[in-house]
Amino acid sequence: MSIDRTGRFDKAGLLTEPLENLTTGNPMPPANLNALRVFSTVAEHGNIQCAAEVLNLSRGAVSQRIKQIELEIGTPLLVRGARGVSLTPAGKRCHAAMTEALAIIDSALSDVAGHDGWITLHIGPSFMAKWMMPRMERFRKAFPWVSLATEIHNRVMDRGLGRGEIAIWPDTAPDPNPAHQSRHLTELRLAAVCSPDFLRPDWPMGPETLLTLPLLQDGHRRWDRLAEATGQRPAHAPLNFGRSALALDAAMNGHGVAIAPHHMIEADLRAKRLVEIWFPPEPSNEGLYMSWAKEQNGGRHLRRVVDWFLVEFGQGHRRQE
Repeated sequence: MSIDRTGRFDKAGLLTEPLENLTTGNPMPPANLNALRVFSTVAEHGNIQCAAEVLNLSRGAVSQRIKQIELEIGTPLLVRGARGVSLTPAGKRCHAAMTEALAIIDSALSDVAGHDGWITLHIGPSFMAKWMMPRMERFRKAFPWVSLATEIHNRVMDRGLGRGEIAIWPDTAPDPNPAHQSRHLTELRLAAVCSPDFLRPDWPMGPETLLTLPLLQDGHRRWDRLAEATGQRPAHAPLNFGRSALALDAAMNGHGVAIAPHHMIEADLRAKRLVEIWFPPEPSNEGLYMSWAKEQNGGRHLRRVVDWFLVEFGQGHRRQE
């Protein structure tokens, strides 16, 4: 049993105490399940206000539930900052344990309720707007029995995936979580694009010419990196957008040139809303990856949905029902 230096019962030590050692003495009171779900949501979003909006609670109510857990276990779980919150070492251990436990609970409840046709897709906002939305009708025809939910994230998830959950993210390596299956979907092949009506030189362009044009930049700041690599300062200050989809929409409206991965611009290229005018000579060393849980994936339909994504990216064959 964990005892601190003053001889008092050390609740924080329970986070690392072996289970077989916790069989005597007065046990720590169990934390409220709703409070644990609140903590997991805050940990996932890294921001109390964002978590409050997702949970439909007030910011104060969320903070109160976090403090409740911290008092019960006797150690801080979050470090509060001006731009959000981060997890303490104890918070990281607690979040990992809660994610696994909540996934098991959700899986069991889904089994009881018969919800094996529910799939939750975790993706970035621009991937949803530029890749998934043009294929939604095709997805619905392929899976009329699947109830699809999408959760939009602005950063890579740091929690484990539970039953019926699929995550798709750009990265430089596969998902390292040993509890996940991970598949490489495609290389990130970048291209500079603009509207067909955008006034530009009619000769083949290199970086030096591109950087003289009006530039539309998203959160990846690829124009800034190109300027740094070439040592050439852009002729115009780039217009900055938080999301790739917004920069591409601005390009379609004739406001300048954007850089984006090829899978994000396929539909607009086919519809001739955009044209490609330059390709970086070097690979981006990034890829698009898909992950799902090995054990708590549940439901007989998840693997078919996984196969659908693989086929859409030119891999594998569709399964027959």
